[in-house]
Amino acid sequence: MTRTTILRPEFVKAIPDTLNDGTLYVSIEYATVAHKCCCGCGLEVVTPLSPTDWKFTYDGVSISLFPSIGNWNFKCQSHYWIDASRVVWADQWSGDMVAAGRARDRNAKANYYSGQDSATTKKPSDTKAQEGAPKTGLWGWFAHWWRK
Repeated sequence: MTRTTILRPEFVKAIPDTLNDGTLYVSIEYATVAHKCCCGCGLEVVTPLSPTDWKFTYDGVSISLFPSIGNWNFKCQSHYWIDASRVVWADQWSGDMVAAGRARDRNAKANYYSGQDSATTKKPSDTKAQEGAPKTGLWGWFAHWWRK
């Protein structure tokens, strides 16, 4: 298995049946982004775009997707960020961390759809900070933000 380090964005109407390695497919029409897992396991990762799921930015050349991708249901359990089309590997999460993240996501959805959430007024950097940017110690954190 070869890890993917760069993802090339490709804007499509619908996500294709077969995904190519190293391509991040973006369907605005279906508010979905998909790619093959960056660990090299070959499994397909689908990230819905919504106020309570993932968001992306595109600068005309590269794409960033946030929050991080945590493939907790995959055997590989890979965890990474997509930042300026680069894959930035993140720390592995414990079972308790995954459970807490899922509970937070359920609460965010419940609050948003009940009209009690202010997520639409949060800046992307606020959301990313809450989700836990790659944490590999002080130097890892500094290096991640320095590259931005």
